[in-house]
Amino acid sequence: MRSWWRQLDRILRGEATRISAMRTGRVEVDPVGLSLLLIGLAATYGVCMGFYALFRGGVSAYPQVVASAVKVPALFVLTLLITLPSLYVFNALMGSRLSLGAVVRLLTAMTAVIVAVLASLGPIVAFFSASTTSYPFMILLNVAVFGGAGLLGLVFLLQTLHRLNLVLDEPAEEAVGEEKGQGPAPGALDVTEKQVLSRHVKTVFRCWVLLFGVVGAQMGWVLRPFLGRPGLPFAWFRARESNVFAAVWGAIQSLFS
Repeated sequence: MRSWWRQLDRILRGEATRISAMRTGRVEVDPVGLSLLLIGLAATYGVCMGFYALFRGGVSAYPQVVASAVKVPALFVLTLLITLPSLYVFNALMGSRLSLGAVVRLLTAMTAVIVAVLASLGPIVAFFSASTTSYPFMILLNVAVFGGAGLLGLVFLLQTLHRLNLVLDEPAEEAVGEEKGQGPAPGALDVTEKQVLSRHVKTVFRCWVLLFGVVGAQMGWVLRPFLGRPGLPFAWFRARESNVFAAVWGAIQSLFS
């Protein structure tokens, strides 16, 4: 497990996504071991979400904490399974030489960024769970946390794609030499000076990023409840209705009404 933590640390510090570290044309991480660590971190954030029900009390509090701890990892696993084929096909159509294994490792690294940010913000969510009874506020807080973490992860994805394609399009020694000549080593989210992705390719991948965000948001709506709505009994799932965007708009209206 210590090696999994080291891999996560290397991803967050940008060491795993430097050009010199991707000479093989992929992010060198163990997708299985790292995924197990990410499931644990995602479950930790789920527990923090479930604290809202815990501090309200009632017989459904503990089942809701357990349900949230299970659902947050499931949210990421299901979203990645649904969007992986489209990313691989988009990647192939744009002429990139990334293999399926490289795409899987890339998505694992992206998920590591998202989940690490979520886990780091978990104590803040738990604090507000203990200090407020406003259900709409807690919904919007978690939407903001997921949105911010997802945005950072997707920026990481795009920048790493730039670097991977730079490695594949140029000799490894030349790419490493260029990186060394840039001064301080770039971080995980830093933009590389030399861009090899065309505007058309960038547009396609940005469309995929939007698709990933929409699928993830709706998947969260399908898997609800994560907090446990006051006045309703515990249930693993709610009946299908409306969509996540209507629910967020309704939460905004309720918060300021």
